[in-house]
Amino acid sequence: MESSENLSGQEVGVEQDATPTLVDVDAALLLLGAGVTAITHPLLYVKLLIQVGHEPLPPTVGTTMFGRRVLYLPGFFSYAHHIVKVDGKRGLFRGLSPRIVSSTISTVVRIKVKQQVELLPKRDELQTSLRKVVKETSHEMIIQCLSRVATHPFHVMSMRCMAQFVGREVKYGGIFSCIVKIFKEEGVAGFYVGLVPHVAGEVLFLWFCNLLAHFINTYAVDESFTQASAVRSYTKFVMGIAVSALTYPFMLVADIMAVNNCGLAAGLPPRSPIFKSWLHCWNHLSHKGQLFRGSSFFFRRVPVTSRPSTEG
Repeated sequence: MESSENLSGQEVGVEQDATPTLVDVDAALLLLGAGVTAITHPLLYVKLLIQVGHEPLPPTVGTTMFGRRVLYLPGFFSYAHHIVKVDGKRGLFRGLSPRIVSSTISTVVRIKVKQQVELLPKRDELQTSLRKVVKETSHEMIIQCLSRVATHPFHVMSMRCMAQFVGREVKYGGIFSCIVKIFKEEGVAGFYVGLVPHVAGEVLFLWFCNLLAHFINTYAVDESFTQASAVRSYTKFVMGIAVSALTYPFMLVADIMAVNNCGLAAGLPPRSPIFKSWLHCWNHLSHKGQLFRGSSFFFRRVPVTSRPSTEG
């Protein structure tokens, strides 16, 4: 008969085996990230084509809730159907490979940097809640910036692969050929086109979202309210939606700069001016009232300043 010590030792071993290791958790996060990236890719694809101003389908006449007749541009499903009609169902996943690599690198960088941040000595344990929010947001900002720098080259590759739909080019293919092509024509700087507005948008999003959520939870939510804890749990989520709308122009400019003047029709005249900098691009879009172009997939009205092209 086995002794109680042996039995307890076996139980401990079973518990240890049943506990997921850090490697298992990391692998699960990588797979989850790749899966979400693949599922949402058609949304990003359609969004990019709208961002660069490609409108291959004619607008339709509709009415507002007040009965006024307006012209609406096709929504996501109509646009996706057009892509499938031209390139087949696989066409919806053009440029997916660089995005999956980007997602994987981003997850690894976040995990590693977060582990290093957690190893830092913790000081001022009795710090105020605002100081705690500032400290946590600073750490999030560092992680976000490092992740963006590491993944931006693949973001540029993905944007250019998708933008080829506009002019039907085949300039950018696999990841390796994209790296060679960009490095040969533009050097290292070509991999980081549009990085500044992207980082600026993400940093502003982090600070505005976290600080607004903190102030609302601290000063606007009454402790005597029975659902105070539930309201606080959703505050950051709601603030994220609101702030993302305000910082969207930064993402738009970053994506347009990624394809501008790279040899693709989507980033060359007459479809697009050649921009000297991201500020030039911002001013151009602002002047035309199109800083939020591509922010919506549905109920897209025809811009007042222009009419969409109907080239296929």
